[in-house]
Amino acid sequence: MPFKQVRRILVLMLAVAMLSFMLACGDSDDEDEVAEDASTGTAGTPYKPSGNEGSITGAVNFTGEAPAPKPISMDADAACAQNNPNPQTEDVVVKDGKLANVLVYIKDGKTADGKSITGFAFDIPATEVTLDQKGCHYVPHVLGIMAGQKLKVTNSDPTAHNVHPSPKSNKEWNQSQPAGAQPIIQTFTRAEVVVPVKCNQHPWMKANIGVLKHPLYSVSGENGAFEIKGVPPGTYTVATWHERYGEKTQSVTVGAKETKTQDFTVDASAGKTASLRLLEVMPAIEFPSASKH
Repeated sequence: MPFKQVRRILVLMLAVAMLSFMLACGDSDDEDEVAEDASTGTAGTPYKPSGNEGSITGAVNFTGEAPAPKPISMDADAACAQNNPNPQTEDVVVKDGKLANVLVYIKDGKTADGKSITGFAFDIPATEVTLDQKGCHYVPHVLGIMAGQKLKVTNSDPTAHNVHPSPKSNKEWNQSQPAGAQPIIQTFTRAEVVVPVKCNQHPWMKANIGVLKHPLYSVSGENGAFEIKGVPPGTYTVATWHERYGEKTQSVTVGAKETKTQDFTVDASAGKTASLRLLEVMPAIEFPSASKH
């Protein structure tokens, strides 16, 4: 066989081998993505209610001096200013010693029969969770949703908004929503605590979405109260998350059909500690020397 023909055959065989390798890598990536979705999404042993489920109720108390809400200037958009005459920041909302907008959820733990709560797959609710834009604020400021559940974003304002979640584990999206437009329907496929949301049109508009693998969560109201329903009997690590004061955990044991009351306390100094930690991890800024050219 002539040398040129042999060389062509070898080149062809090498090309086929490289193509097969690339396809195999692509399949592997897809499998890895599916596995990652399974570990953070809704995969697991289907949970079947036994009728012995209980609940966790309580309040989030606040100690120390709460920072005063700061006024927001909405002069850049006349429609915002007209519909919200006294806008204020919502990062810390305290009333009568109670803290609002705290995501309270079961982080991990085991049921009474020794099974990990994170190993179950709960039914995804058919109902949508609504995030509205009203008075050029996101309402509610903090909300919870299950991975795979539909998020319905509405615009009640007479002005355009731009909804822009910035997740780390889910797909990022950025969608305009003019006044009177149809609702935006989206889903987060992976559990993630939490997904921050902003409006590119109005920089003061912020919200936080806790995406959970299960429905065992709640958000504290203006009175600090929360209630987690449908909790299987067991002992769990219950976490509270707040955008300024971070996460705090507590062990809670729930008996069969028990309504367990468990309060949480957040101290004002926690916010200062979080700020100091942020400054500690910030990299030093290097300025070029004036002697270098």
